[in-house]
Amino acid sequence: MFEKILIANRGEIACRVIRTAQEMGIKTVAVHSEADADAKHVREADEAVDIGPAPAWQSYLSIEKILEAVKRTGAEAVHPGYGFLSENRKFAEALEQAGVVFIGPGAEAIGAMGDKIESKKLAQQSNVNSVPGYLGVIKDETEAVGIAHDIESRHHGQTFIGRHHAGKHPHHRRLAGAVGSNQAEDLTPLDREAQVLDGRDVLKAFRQT
Repeated sequence: MFEKILIANRGEIACRVIRTAQEMGIKTVAVHSEADADAKHVREADEAVDIGPAPAWQSYLSIEKILEAVKRTGAEAVHPGYGFLSENRKFAEALEQAGVVFIGPGAEAIGAMGDKIESKKLAQQSNVNSVPGYLGVIKDETEAVGIAHDIESRHHGQTFIGRHHAGKHPHHRRLAGAVGSNQAEDLTPLDREAQVLDGRDVLKAFRQT
């Protein structure tokens, strides 16, 4: 049993983990951005650590700042919640190297399933049906449009979704429209929160019904 854990998340998921841990007699550490200093999960935790500015990539997505909070508070384990760093292999490995338990899947499992490119390759190798798409790294809008045309010609997809390979939320996706519309600007790199992870985007077909 752990004596103290840090929750590397915010909002309702952090509150649920905090309450459950406290019911088990485990002390909790909340992390928060400057904008979330008075958030509910901060008030409910036994301790709280400010990890930086409001943009998630400068706080909740910063492995270095989370590790600093772990060291400062002496937390023995980290619960990632969902989203943010919960599917980041580098985060799980960094915790392991620091002698801190990651409450979740092992780094190898995260590497296989947390990356949209790698997980799709694994699915195809296992003969699991998947949505047509491109499994390489897309360099720019021009290449994305060319790939979209190729997929459309082979699979008759009318619309495409561009997304970051490690994006977990709807705002990490962008509906690009029919390839014939020449909407290359719709296939530009996605938002900073996803891009900070390593800057790779993927493209897949999306059929509207």
